Amino acid sequence: MTLALLLTRLYGPLTALSNVRVDVMSALVSFDRVFEVLDLKPGIVEKPDAVPVPRRTGRVDFRDVRFRYPSAAEISLASLEEVATLDRTVNEPVLKGVSFSVEPGQMVALVGPSGAGKSTLSMLISRIYDVTDGQVLVGGVDVRDATLASLRDEIGVVTQDSHLFHETIAENLRYAKPDATDDEIWAALAGAQVADLVRSLPDGLETTVGERGYRFSGGEKQRIAIARLLLKAPSIVILDEATAHLDSESEAAVQRALSVALAGRTALVIAHRLSTVRDADQILVLDGGRIVERGRHDELVAVGGLYAELYRTQFAVADSPTPYVDATVPEPVVMPLGTYVADEAMPPAAAN
Repeated sequence: MTLALLLTRLYGPLTALSNVRVDVMSALVSFDRVFEVLDLKPGIVEKPDAVPVPRRTGRVDFRDVRFRYPSAAEISLASLEEVATLDRTVNEPVLKGVSFSVEPGQMVALVGPSGAGKSTLSMLISRIYDVTDGQVLVGGVDVRDATLASLRDEIGVVTQDSHLFHETIAENLRYAKPDATDDEIWAALAGAQVADLVRSLPDGLETTVGERGYRFSGGEKQRIAIARLLLKAPSIVILDEATAHLDSESEAAVQRALSVALAGRTALVIAHRLSTVRDADQILVLDGGRIVERGRHDELVAVGGLYAELYRTQFAVADSPTPYVDATVPEPVVMPLGTYVADEAMPPAAAN
């Protein structure tokens, strides 16, 4: 029995030893793939002679911008895609000769049907992608010639699904400004119309928001994200459908917070809800990658083009048509249930 027990104790190590070669080969292959990813050149590279963007300028210019999303062969690896060869099909252009300027302090709205290229424009400003042709300038400097740090310092973005880390409220706000004091944080929260909510929490600024901020509602998360934006204090603010998925009450609270956040700043607002952009200094209507209309709200509604059609779809209520009534047919008389109507021309069985 002792010998049998010894043999069973030896069987496990001997089996593991026989599998060492497989484990080593698997590890080598995994390391090859890791280094392959590390050696992949990034799509956005800062030039050696890059210059900083001028501080607090707030001007944005698009000059004949054309853009297509890169193919898989340009940005990926075949080993990551689990295919023999990557797709080299050239994608169709998303933007086709877009030109406009945003003056410092102006609010410019981008509207249009889905897939028109609105969000793509915002990603070109912060240089998530580089233009295929043309120029995007911030403060008079081509974003491809600017240092990435200075460019990101000048731009703040609030998306429709703002991300909060699984940390405290204070740590989520200090992500934008690591050296911010508690007084600065409270001032940002007050500007975002969420200071009273944070004060009512038992732990205050030390409240953990949960993974992706699940402990807060959509409107509260958005206002905390706006507070982070106010703490960063960028000169250019990009709002990408910031109130798209909120109820009416939350949207009103977020709009009040945005009115503080946008004061004195250049704003590029992407919205499907036209009620949020009626007061914009300029509205750009995109369709098929081109600007088809531009102007203020009243002007575009009067023109009767695509913007007017979008506006009518959301807000206009057509007058109800008058129903046709045939005078020769008497109107039916509706009586309460169980009511007996005496009529000499009507048999008793049919009168009830």
